[in-house]
Amino acid sequence: MKKALTALAAGVPLVAAAVYLPTASADEAGNTATATTASCAAPSVKAPAGTEVESVTAVRRAGGTIHGTGLLGGDVSGVPAFCDVTVTLTHPGEGDHAKVQTWLPLAKWNGRFQALGGSAYGAGDNGVGLGTAVKNGYAVTTTDAGVGDVLDTSWVLNSKGQVDRSALKNFASRSQHEAAAVGKSVVDGVYSKRAVYSYFVGCSTGGRQGYMEAQAYPDDYDGILADAPGINWDEFEVATLWPQVVLNNEKTYPTDCEFKAFTDAAVKACDTLDGVKDGLVNDASRCDFDPRRLIGTKVLCDGKELTVTAADAAVVRKIWDGPRTASGKKLWSGVPIGADLSGLAHSAPDTDGTVKGQPFQVPALWAQLFLKKDPSFDLTKITYSEFTKLFQQSQAEYDKVIGTDDPDLSDFRRSGGKLITWHGQADQFIPAQGTVQYHQQVERKLGGSKKVDDFYRLFLAPNTAHCGLNGQDGSADGLAALTSWVEHGKAPETLPATLINASGEAVDRDLCAYPEVSRYKGHGDPSLAASFRCVAPSRH
Repeated sequence: MKKALTALAAGVPLVAAAVYLPTASADEAGNTATATTASCAAPSVKAPAGTEVESVTAVRRAGGTIHGTGLLGGDVSGVPAFCDVTVTLTHPGEGDHAKVQTWLPLAKWNGRFQALGGSAYGAGDNGVGLGTAVKNGYAVTTTDAGVGDVLDTSWVLNSKGQVDRSALKNFASRSQHEAAAVGKSVVDGVYSKRAVYSYFVGCSTGGRQGYMEAQAYPDDYDGILADAPGINWDEFEVATLWPQVVLNNEKTYPTDCEFKAFTDAAVKACDTLDGVKDGLVNDASRCDFDPRRLIGTKVLCDGKELTVTAADAAVVRKIWDGPRTASGKKLWSGVPIGADLSGLAHSAPDTDGTVKGQPFQVPALWAQLFLKKDPSFDLTKITYSEFTKLFQQSQAEYDKVIGTDDPDLSDFRRSGGKLITWHGQADQFIPAQGTVQYHQQVERKLGGSKKVDDFYRLFLAPNTAHCGLNGQDGSADGLAALTSWVEHGKAPETLPATLINASGEAVDRDLCAYPEVSRYKGHGDPSLAASFRCVAPSRH
């Protein structure tokens, strides 16, 4: 797996809503198809309903090392020769041009089809995920939905200063469905046989796209791996501006170093809740560390000794608590205790030396373009009351378009589909609690946990940041678990993972299927998964 890539722009950390790289090989998954050797010629492609095919090209690629495009970059080596088929679609009268790219191994195809989701405002993969899938024997598809790179929002506002609804619809839902149809058609045309199984894989934006497929297009895929999903998009995108709103309204700007001191103290205080000191908080929902405990503490930051103030603690408390209305009504979850606060609460000196908040670009662009329709809107001026209005406006205008929070997965269940999600409990950009709440809503809608467990399972990963099991905070092979479930009926009781604890050490854990949590058995090496068991969570 490839680690999530971090880019720096204007000194602001841009943690990519990462490219997700599945690792299950054909052998690991259990090969069910005869190895195929293919030629590379442009196949005939039937246009999905409501579209026209503008062009179809096929190019033979030698493979080798693939360099990822755009802001995320990255590389994957050892990619075998493949056929690169690009189909350009348009919706007549809408002026859009969406490219669907399908890479097909020229030899040793494992008989499976895989589609890859995107990151932030990018709808598809940048080449590294495609190369990894081909390396593992998959025929793989992705679409750019006619939009741009991860932070390219040039498509959002039209010449009249209004949101381009056609482009938004492409990004939100229909392009993924159309890519599924086109990709399968390409596979059939190049190999002269259909894929035996089809899978969708994504994290963050890609995770949201996976849920959209399950909700709106339940017959597209046999299995969906949708991690750290950006569901409830219309709500959490505004909610992730809350830390900046707190900083600016309280006029208190703790340094990233001070924020880390609060996080470290909380993790240390809650570490033993699972029965052993292991550098992990295995049930973050039980951690109720009060940041006021650090008031007066000395913190060494860049060679300077700083003293934590009551104002600093108050800011952290508000950020952890999450956005509320002026009357105190809870709007959304805050940054989870244990997550990197600097991701959303970063600040830096301006040119005149004045410290100002530096918002994460993804929610900043959402507020400026989709809500205010004004790229120059000054986010530092948002008051608490204005924040509530923006939150409610986002719900009203965009929930039905991109909320992706419909709990009725009955059609996906009837189709025989399987859905697996893992979400980091230290996700600094998309709180795992939103995914937990959605899972609970599905249980209520479909008749309880046993019926939902038959096709949909959620795993929470301790001390894991946004899309962190892609490499930088450990690893987990969700695709191997998914293929085993789909193809052999083996439902995953746990998801084996390697996690990175607070000391930076790699430890093995079996992530428990929600709602169970991991607890130490009372004996054994805390770095080994065998020393823990999954139990029902404590009531609190």
